[in-house]
Amino acid sequence: MIIEDNFVSSATDDIVISAGTVELDESDRETVKTAKYVYGYYLCIENNSSEKIQLIGKNWNITDSKGHIFCDNSQGFKGEIPTLEPGEYFEFTSVAPLNTPSAVFYGSCKVLKESASKSKDIKIPTFIIGSNKKNTFLNFN
Repeated sequence: MIIEDNFVSSATDDIVISAGTVELDESDRETVKTAKYVYGYYLCIENNSSEKIQLIGKNWNITDSKGHIFCDNSQGFKGEIPTLEPGEYFEFTSVAPLNTPSAVFYGSCKVLKESASKSKDIKIPTFIIGSNKKNTFLNFN
């Protein structure tokens, strides 16, 4: 479930990226056993342009309140390189292991338009992960 009060969107070249935190359940504890906190996050990338696009990668960072950075600069999304026709969208949910109760998520997605020869970085709106709300993060203390 998306945490509504921490949900943000931005648009670049008719591509809309929405992002925010998601609630976690106890099964997420098994995902990362070494972190003190595990945060859930959600991205939705919408193709509102008039041409087909391909989501070829991402470059995002999650910086915790002590300045430690968790970075993902890789091809695809969990092994998938989605192609979106006009009007289609792609949803991505994952978890981030951190050692502080709050962090900032920021970065971009690499998008290749059908008519382009070079990919373009589309900014992900910056948002805060971490909250006092139940299940927004799991504390492993």
